[in-house]
Amino acid sequence: MTEQPKHFLADDDLSAAEQAEVLDLSARMKQDPFGFRPLEGPRSVAVLTDKPTLRTQVSFHAAIAELGGNPMLVDGRLAGVGVRETIPDVTRVLSRHVAAIVWRTGPQQRIEEMAAASSVPVINALTDDYHPCQVLADWQTIIEHKGSLQGLSFAYVGDGANNMANSYLLAGALAGMRVRIGAPADYHPAAEVLTRAEAIADRTGGSILVTDSATEAVSGADVVCTDTWVSMGQEGQDSERVQAFAPYSVTETLVSGADSDAIVMHCLPAYRGKEIEASVLEGPRSVVFDEAENRRHAQKALLAFLLQSGDRAR
Repeated sequence: MTEQPKHFLADDDLSAAEQAEVLDLSARMKQDPFGFRPLEGPRSVAVLTDKPTLRTQVSFHAAIAELGGNPMLVDGRLAGVGVRETIPDVTRVLSRHVAAIVWRTGPQQRIEEMAAASSVPVINALTDDYHPCQVLADWQTIIEHKGSLQGLSFAYVGDGANNMANSYLLAGALAGMRVRIGAPADYHPAAEVLTRAEAIADRTGGSILVTDSATEAVSGADVVCTDTWVSMGQEGQDSERVQAFAPYSVTETLVSGADSDAIVMHCLPAYRGKEIEASVLEGPRSVVFDEAENRRHAQKALLAFLLQSGDRAR
């Protein structure tokens, strides 16, 4: 019987130890960009995109190339995944050609359906529910600036019900961080995600706090983070979201309540004057473009880890 490959569909698909292993490997790969070649051949990795993309596309393409592989871009809309052909049929075709599949799509159910049919690792490059590759890059960035993750206070303010908040809760709990979400009551994380994060935090020494107060979330924090208030597909809700989230904007005043050495993060694209003040985004606390670069290194490490896990299983 063929062993099922290891997939990365949500942050807690990795254990705490596995997350730490990937982050350690990512740091080593950043220091030696061409020293790890698990895709030598080259072996191909399919990168499917159903949504607009800049960082996901360029970081995965560069990562796959640096690992010795061939990035195979598949336009999900052109391929008609789940429309022109079923997701399982598309997956079984791709699995015959590539070493792994990376997918940036919408509903989480789509990528779970792909993983169920795949004989190679499937990686979530963004869904409506999670953005786990981004958070690996964020954690690498924090380690570079703070030395470690365990015990740090991480404050995320804005839309507490979106994919970034979900991933920060789960991955932060895995890392033993004190994760604080500051969001309006109508935009708090789903109870199911909170339950998972709290259970993980109980094991790792982390903690979870969800509050309506941006000030409470940020108070004394080591890291202050936000995201766009209007995600892809929510453009029709722009005015009501701007009104709801205005008190959660990452301004100089809000950040002044964090630790004096706090860093500021944003996964981009950023809308200056809305979720973050231009002076904060461009200021000395900002590590936003370090995050953008670290997508490449973290994803290299993730790919190598998943491929190695598959080799061990066989």
